[in-house]
Amino acid sequence: MRILVTNDDGITAPGLALAEEIAAEIAGPDGEVWVVAPDLERSGVSHAISYTSPMRITQLAERRYSIDGFPADCVLVGLGVILKDTPPDLVLAGVNRGHNVAEDVVYSGTTGAAMEGGLCGVRSIALSQFYGTGPDRPDDLWDPARAWGVSAVRAVLEMPFAGKCFYSVNFPAAKPEAIRGMTVCPQGIRAEATFEIVPYTAPNGREFLFTRHNTANASAPAGSDARLGLEGWVTITPLRPQLTAEDLLDGARAALGAALG
Repeated sequence: MRILVTNDDGITAPGLALAEEIAAEIAGPDGEVWVVAPDLERSGVSHAISYTSPMRITQLAERRYSIDGFPADCVLVGLGVILKDTPPDLVLAGVNRGHNVAEDVVYSGTTGAAMEGGLCGVRSIALSQFYGTGPDRPDDLWDPARAWGVSAVRAVLEMPFAGKCFYSVNFPAAKPEAIRGMTVCPQGIRAEATFEIVPYTAPNGREFLFTRHNTANASAPAGSDARLGLEGWVTITPLRPQLTAEDLLDGARAALGAALG
């Protein structure tokens, strides 16, 4: 198996190294692992692409490249340039430092990369690791993904891929032996706001604004990715870039008809 690995935390991120380990196990001794990742951290860029600016490819080692672009760019470059004649069987994005559940899916560069893979017709999986500060947190942040990553990816590869879908896998912030198992579940939407703007005054007197993430995972519906991750499950969620609110189409058509008289 040939696997393309990318992320949004950058080419030097420890989560990328872990994704490479997972990919190597999945690919097997006769497989290939190719890495194309951003040269800098690109968290929170969603599905952005370098549409109005050029990019440069830097080869760092055999089968290892960095791009001065976004995660989705890395997939496009990997598929359209580096592996153009030998396309991968799988795109792995991650392992992201921090979960990508609920609304985070919309903001995440990790899921943006997996989405691009899905749009290009390649099986794609986003991998993300919860982190926490409680007494039950793992000794090392990456222990859950390290312990469960290979089995999670293998499980997803047995699941259906259709309609340009991709999968999002999230590992809970729990000691590996305390993880309750793997489960397929829907994306949740939190009832409470998760981002806020925080003003900050620098020592030189200049004013800045920072964006702070407030997780509020307990406010997501029971049985959703955010809640189940909080409860110690490895969650697997099939996703698509199709955003149509199907349940509103008939009502919208009726409203338009009434407005047009």
